[in-house]
Amino acid sequence: MIFFVNQKYEFNIIDTRLRELAYLNSGIKINLIDENTHDKKEHYSEGGLSEFVQHLDQNQNTVFESPIHIKGEKDNVPVDLALRYNESYTETLLTFVNNINTIEGGTHLAGFKSALTRSLNQYAAKNNLFKPVKGETLSLGGEDVREGLTCVLSIKVQEPQFEGQTKTKLGNGEVKGICDSIVMEALSDYFEQNPEIAKSIIHKAENAARAREAARKARELVRRKNVLDISALPGKLADCSEKDPALSEIYIVEGDSAGGSAKQGRDRKNQAILPLRGKVINAEKARIDKLLANNEIQTLITALGAGFGGDADSEDTSVGDFDLSKLRYHKIIIMTDADVDGSHIRTLLLTFLFRKMPELITAGHIYIAQPPLYKISKGKHIEYAFTDLEKDKIVSNLAESSNAKIEIQRYKGLGEMNADQLWDTTMDPANRTLLQVTIEDATEAHEIFSTLMGEEVAPRREFIVTRAKLVSNLDI
Repeated sequence: MIFFVNQKYEFNIIDTRLRELAYLNSGIKINLIDENTHDKKEHYSEGGLSEFVQHLDQNQNTVFESPIHIKGEKDNVPVDLALRYNESYTETLLTFVNNINTIEGGTHLAGFKSALTRSLNQYAAKNNLFKPVKGETLSLGGEDVREGLTCVLSIKVQEPQFEGQTKTKLGNGEVKGICDSIVMEALSDYFEQNPEIAKSIIHKAENAARAREAARKARELVRRKNVLDISALPGKLADCSEKDPALSEIYIVEGDSAGGSAKQGRDRKNQAILPLRGKVINAEKARIDKLLANNEIQTLITALGAGFGGDADSEDTSVGDFDLSKLRYHKIIIMTDADVDGSHIRTLLLTFLFRKMPELITAGHIYIAQPPLYKISKGKHIEYAFTDLEKDKIVSNLAESSNAKIEIQRYKGLGEMNADQLWDTTMDPANRTLLQVTIEDATEAHEIFSTLMGEEVAPRREFIVTRAKLVSNLDI
C-alpha cells in the first residue's frame, strides 16, 4: 500500500468531477466536504443528462427549450442521451463509457452521429422540407446537422475496449450498431411527435449546408495534399528541410517583425516559421464559410497539411478531410508577444484549434512558447527573466557582485529581440521552455471558451467581475 503523506487535493477539480458524476447518475446525492477548509458542496441531479445539457448551454440562445432525452437498452448495453441545439456555430459532444469521459470518441459516438444525420435527412425528405436549388435537392451532411448541437451520450459496457492516444476512445465494434438503432428509432419517433422542433433543427442544418456549399471554394484553397505553394500564402511560410513530421516543428508567430527574427535565428533543419498578420477570426462566433474565407485560417490549415473538416467517425470521407496522419509537424508552437494583444492572438488560435481541430490537442501536438519578459545586463554579463520574481532575484544577485550599473530591458514584443537572443531564450531546445496544451476537463474547457469567446456579453462580464481581484499582472 502507498501512502501520500503530503498529498494536496484540488477541491475545485474534485468538485467538477463529482458534479459531472451526479449528472451521469441521476437520483444519487454526492456530498463533498473539505475538512481542512470546511468547504462543502452537494451535487444532485433529478434530470440527469438533460440537466447536464442545460448546464452546458446556460450561456447560449437555444433553438428549443427542453432537451431531447433518449434512454434505451440493447444486448445489455444501456444508452442514455440528451441533446439540444443553440444558435451558435460550434458543436459540443461529450461522451462517456462507464462514467469515463471518452474524449477521443469511439464507436458509440460514431453510431450516434450516423443516426442523427440519417434521421434528420429521412424526416426532411418524407415531409418535403428541402427546397430544390437549381434542380438539385439538398442533402444534409454530418457537419450540417451538428452545427450548434450540445449533446451528452453515456453508455454502459461490461467489457469495454479502449484505444487511442490516451486510451479514451471506445473500440467495441458492436456498440456502433446498438447506439445507431436506439438513437435512430427514438429520434424518428420524437420528430413525428414534435414536428415544429424537427423543422427548426432542419432549418438550422439547411442554413449550415448552404454555408458549407458557399465555403467549398475556400475549402479547396486549404485542402492541398502536395508541397505548399509558398507564393500563395499571405503569411510566407519558411519551411524546414526535415521531412519526418515527428522531427519537425512549426512556430506560429505574431507579425512580420517577430517572424523575421525567428526565421534568422531558427534551426533551418527542423524548425519552420509561419508569421500571421493581424488577429485570427474568432472560431466561436464564425460560421464555416466565414472561417475558411479568413486568410490567416487558410494559411494555418494549409501549412499544417492535415486538411480540414470531415468526420473521422464517418465512412463517407473525401480528399482533404482532416487526417491526423498527414500532419506535417508534430510540434505546433504558438509564439506571441507577452502583452495583451499577444494573449488575445494566442487565445484566438487556441479557440480555433479547440473547436475545429481538437485532435491536435488530444494528440499532444500543441505547445506555447515562453519568451522572456526581461533582459538584464551588467557590463558584458546578460541574463534573462521570465517573471517579475525571477527579475528581482537576478537583480539582487547582480547587485551583490559589484557596483557596475545594471540595465533592465522590458521586452514589449518578440520583434525587439535579435535572432540570437530569440534562439537562445525561446527556440533552442536545450534552453527553451514550452508549455504543452492539454484538455484535462472537456466540460470546463467548453464552458470557458463559450463564456469568454461566445456571443453573450453578460456571462463574460460576470466572469471578469468575479475574478478581477485575482489579477496579478495587469497590462493597460
